Amino acid sequence: MISCESCAFYVYDDEFEEYFCDVNMDEDDTARLMSGQYKECPFWRNGDEYDTVKHQM
Repeated sequence: MISCESCAFYVYDDEFEEYFCDVNMDEDDTARLMSGQYKECPFWRNGDEYDTVKHQM
């Protein structure tokens, strides 16, 4: 399973002082994600900028 902590969409909110998923999902996607129909999050994107640079070199 992919960890949210390494996702580019997992951002910190200063107002609430907590992390949250910043993906713009519709109600159907949210329901599928919460019901466990996905084995891994389909919206996950690598948040490691250095990993991207390694591929460009």
